[in-house]
Amino acid sequence: METTQQTGEPGAAERRRRELLEAADRVVLRDGPKASMNAIAAEAGITKPILYRHFGDKAGLYQALAVRHTDALLDSLRAALDAPAERRRRVEATLDTYLAAIEARPQVYRFLMHPAEDSHTAERGFDVGLHSAPLLRRLGEELAQVISERVDLGPAGEQLARVWGHGIVGMMHAAGDWWLGERPCERAELVEGLTDLLWGRLATAGNRVDGPGF
Repeated sequence: METTQQTGEPGAAERRRRELLEAADRVVLRDGPKASMNAIAAEAGITKPILYRHFGDKAGLYQALAVRHTDALLDSLRAALDAPAERRRRVEATLDTYLAAIEARPQVYRFLMHPAEDSHTAERGFDVGLHSAPLLRRLGEELAQVISERVDLGPAGEQLARVWGHGIVGMMHAAGDWWLGERPCERAELVEGLTDLLWGRLATAGNRVDGPGF
């Protein structure tokens, strides 16, 4: 059992924090939105007060997990956007990357985006919506930057890129949430339908002269 003694070594502290996040991931994969601080502390072999010392509270732990998974998702989305393929294929690959990520780890997705179904818990005051909204806004801003850097949208291009970025993330989130819950079609069918919806002006917009191209 871990004690409260500090090592004083930043590298050791960072490794310990990473180990605790990995323990939290294991519990989230098992329990989804019902993952509790008690269960995470037990998985990590520490007491809950020590877990609080590392993350503050469940909101702090949630934020750390959100950053961890959002960073990984953004890396995957950028790789899909920059793949050597024609533009429509890259749009399809980007949408498919997002949907494949939530399909592969549905419990993690539900933990990040949905409150626990059991409202009679000691942690029922934790508001998932309060914390998931910034996560979606971050994805929207990141996608807007990618669009702005690559596509020539005219004089108001930066503003339009933000409209598109947040709109696309909202579409992916809502459609993906519905699809993950109901599975009304194959993932490839959903990707094709969403790409058709997006294609419009994106198909005719030119690449920025000073950008990496899209």
